[in-house]
This record gives sequence, structure tokens and C-alpha cells, in this order.
Amino acid sequence: MSSSRPVQDRTLEALGLAEAPRDHPLLYPGAWPSDSGLLDGDRLLPLDRLVYDDRVPVLAVGSNASPGQLRRKMAAFGIVTPLPMVKVRVTGIEVGVSAHVSRMGYMSASPFEAPGHVRELFITWLDSEQLAVIDTSEGVPTPDGNFGRAWLPAPDVRIETTDGSALPGTFVYVNRHGVLHDGSGAPRTHPGQHALIAELLLGSARLRELFGGTPEEFCERARADAGLCERGTRLLAQERLVTASGLEKYLRVDRNRGDRNRGDRNRGDRN
Repeated sequence: MSSSRPVQDRTLEALGLAEAPRDHPLLYPGAWPSDSGLLDGDRLLPLDRLVYDDRVPVLAVGSNASPGQLRRKMAAFGIVTPLPMVKVRVTGIEVGVSAHVSRMGYMSASPFEAPGHVRELFITWLDSEQLAVIDTSEGVPTPDGNFGRAWLPAPDVRIETTDGSALPGTFVYVNRHGVLHDGSGAPRTHPGQHALIAELLLGSARLRELFGGTPEEFCERARADAGLCERGTRLLAQERLVTASGLEKYLRVDRNRGDRNRGDRNRGDRN
């Protein structure tokens, strides 16, 4: 983005990035920026660099790449420090569907191993307080949380910034339940919230019994009942819709060495 634009044009509202999927679940994963930027309150400002050695790199594959969602998460904890979001080219990862029903009313994105596959995603460079907030929102600190945070090293996964620099690796949130498969046993990609939920409901009478017949009903019921979300998560596995992401091996290694840099906040909503 050009730094010559007036400051007032850099608000999330003006850029079309203000809405948070936590408030509008069928919009998940939310609007992503077109380029790198510094999330500073309700503005997305130009960056002066693409690598932050004093911060922790975390790859965003879902709503954590939505400035509206990030602003919402940080505001819940009173965190106001700016947050760099850097667009990167990632080789070896694709975005799938988490094998759990979120209490936010949507089906979250989750990464899976895809050797040779290339796509653009965002690295969020987090300070210790910001990392603790995102960890908590993903359920990392609790044994029954939906996600664990794992380190993906280069060259297993290649992450390049727009200036051609390569990172030595990145953290990413790996779903502890696995991901949904495409019918052949391979992980499926995330097609967008409305299409995904409609397809899942069409294919499962038991899911319709729990969540209703439309994506709108699904979201409304899920947001109203955490116990129902847990039942839905178990049902996904019972109906054999779940497979491994291929990234579990990194999660196990990270657990064995103590899940470095993890925050210790224990409150807040979990995805």
C-alpha cells in the first residue's frame, strides 16, 4: 500500500477490513489486507520493514489474518500495541478445515502439509502480550484446547517475504482434532464458510439434527451452546470425516521442548 494516502483513508472501515468473523460467523475468515501493514488500533498503516527479530512470527491461515478479528481479540484484553502483518509466499502448506465446531459459530481454518504447494498468506509478528492473547484464543494453554502451537522449520516449509528474504521458520496453530478430508482421505481445502456448512449439513442427517438445515441455523445454534459444539466435534469423527493434517509431528516436537514463547493468559473466548 502506498504511504502517500491520507491517514484517514487507512482506517479499517475505509479499507473494508473492519468486520470481525466473531461477530459475523458466515463471513469467516473475514477480509484480509491486499498487502502488508501495521495494525494500529483501527488503522492499517504502511510498514517500514518486513522482518521483526524482537517479535515472534506466527503464520495466519484463517481469521488471524483479518485485521477486524485481530483488533477484536486484542481489545478484549486491553492490548493496544501495534501489530505487524506481513504478506508472505509459503511453500509446503495449504489451508484446510479444522475438525471441530467453533463456539464462535463457524468451522475454523487449519493448515495441512502440502509439499510443493505455494500460496500467499500472512505472518503476524507478535510481542509477548499479543502472543499470549492469540494463544489463549486458540486454546493453546489448556489440554482440551482445539489448537496447539508448533514450530515449522525451514526448509520443511519455505516462507519468503515480498523482498525475497526467507525466514528460518514460523509458528503455526495446528488443530489437535485433525482436519476434514475430501472424501478420498486427503485433507480438503476450506471453500468459505457458507459453502462449507451447507455441504456438511447436506451430507449428514445427524449434523442437521444438531444444527438445523441451513448455515444460518448452524451458526446461531453453535454460538448459543458450547456443549452442542462439542457434540458436533465428536460427530465429525464418528462419521469418519476427519484425517490427520500431517503437521502433528511438529506439534509433538514442540510439546516435548516446552512450547517456547507461549503466553500464560487463561481467559478469553476460544476458536
